[in-house]
Amino acid sequence: MSSSSAWHDRVRGVVLTKATMNSVVMNYLVVEGHVEAAEAFQKETGTSAGHDLSSISNRRVMRMSLEGGDLPTALTLAEQYLGDAGPELHFALRQQQLLELIRHNEVAAAIGLAQKELAPRAEKNSALRAELERTMLLLAFEEPESSPGGAELLSQRQRQRTASFLNGWVLAAEGHEKEASLCMLLRRLHWAQESLQHRCGPFPRISNFEEALPRLSR
Repeated sequence: MSSSSAWHDRVRGVVLTKATMNSVVMNYLVVEGHVEAAEAFQKETGTSAGHDLSSISNRRVMRMSLEGGDLPTALTLAEQYLGDAGPELHFALRQQQLLELIRHNEVAAAIGLAQKELAPRAEKNSALRAELERTMLLLAFEEPESSPGGAELLSQRQRQRTASFLNGWVLAAEGHEKEASLCMLLRRLHWAQESLQHRCGPFPRISNFEEALPRLSR
């Protein structure tokens, strides 16, 4: 295995052009729906967004609505994209709506929504049925957050997962990648480093992605 200094030299020898870096940044801003930042970055660097930036606003509002618990707004905006969506996405959106009702202790409305929208979709799908049962279990507790799985289902992270699911579907429906290139590159880097560590033992690897400096692992 190369020495640490040799490894650093090899890493520094990899040339990434500013245009390539700008393209990765722009892709992230567009996919994640940061329209104002994408507009400013395009103006500052001359990097093309490759999208009609006005179309990003709709995705951004849907995402912010879901992450803020405003399901009526999110569902209204999403309706135009859901014609060909599979049952998983329909279920995820209605499940999030159910969770918001439970969060606000609207028990009757939650039961009605589960019976009308979720139960029919889950009837012939064991995975969705199990997820519905896990969600409905929250109603058995005075404090749903303290129930098994309640803290996770009622977390901000759950809202973000649902928002990312919808965002990915809309991007695919518009003919774009579901995920930002930066996220895919980081995941590929993590996999490559784990594989190399397993095959060859300790080597200078990037563990802190903010610093992005390879350090010898043990």
